[in-house]
Amino acid sequence: MAGLPLLPTALVGSVPQPEWLIDRHALSHRAPPRTRAWEIWRVESSCRCAAWDDATVVAIREQQRAGIDIVGDGEMRRESYSCTFANSLAGIDTARPGTTLDRRGKPSVVPRVVGPIRHDHPVLLHDLRVLRQRHDGVVKITLPGPFTLSQLSADEHYGSPRALASAFADAVRKEIGLLHAAGADVVQIDEPYLEARPEAAVEYGIEAVDRALDGVTGVTALHLCFGYGPIDRDFCKPDRYRFLGELAATSVDIVSVETAQPRIDLAVLRELAPKTLMVGVLDLGTTEIESVRTVLERIEAALHHVEPDRMIVAPDCGLKYLPRSVAAGKLSAMVVAAAQVRAALGGHP
Repeated sequence: MAGLPLLPTALVGSVPQPEWLIDRHALSHRAPPRTRAWEIWRVESSCRCAAWDDATVVAIREQQRAGIDIVGDGEMRRESYSCTFANSLAGIDTARPGTTLDRRGKPSVVPRVVGPIRHDHPVLLHDLRVLRQRHDGVVKITLPGPFTLSQLSADEHYGSPRALASAFADAVRKEIGLLHAAGADVVQIDEPYLEARPEAAVEYGIEAVDRALDGVTGVTALHLCFGYGPIDRDFCKPDRYRFLGELAATSVDIVSVETAQPRIDLAVLRELAPKTLMVGVLDLGTTEIESVRTVLERIEAALHHVEPDRMIVAPDCGLKYLPRSVAAGKLSAMVVAAAQVRAALGGHP
């Protein structure tokens, strides 16, 4: 992407939403909503769109202040990474949700599929326009991927997991095309359930991802993780991915990998060549702000396995559950560390 330095920095997706916008205590003390949770928004419905716009502007300015190279909208309009897009599609009964098991095996309220999945209108186009109007550099927008959408829904129509994922892929592909046409430099799909359900991922997950990217001409990314660090304190993250190297065969351009909190063996990154890798170097399972030295060492460790011109420096996952001051401190340490490594490599600071 033109205009980016060596080892550019980026968000994975979210930043913490302001307390005046959403009840952060309620948000952090429940499982991530898969249906719209209107009750946790602090702003009346008549003012909500304007409030979301204002919060997005704040999120953009915070990234600009930190020096982030690939700027996102911060996902201010979402209760979780998946719910906004999933519940905007035709074929979903938003009045009567269903249930399924989440990645921990616990019941979760999810969108209920009662008819053909259709993408009838843009979902994230306004988010992108607010972002593009206020940042003239490289921008990224995110949406849930088709395999994860299929795992986070209750199917009462298709009767086939593969058919359901394919239908979601068609909807995702249509949204990606609209976003690229409207000026998104990078469109990212979030696919944590590829790791959570590797058998099904092998069976039809790659197929669904490639269907969603078929014919897409802009730059695409795919985010893979073990789950949100701050809300998964009872979950001991494994030190290896059960599904990762398989992504080398997909048509996605960038793969986002969580490495800081789980402390995976970084040699696995070699399996993803020649993809560009967005390497997580901020541990989101702790509110401790890493020192620049700690982040620098994580970047240098990854560079033993990834060429610097194929690496983007990022947090492990979304920052939304962290206190805003902690998120800002972590991002600042990340930007400074990346600049120091870049300078040592002879790139522009």
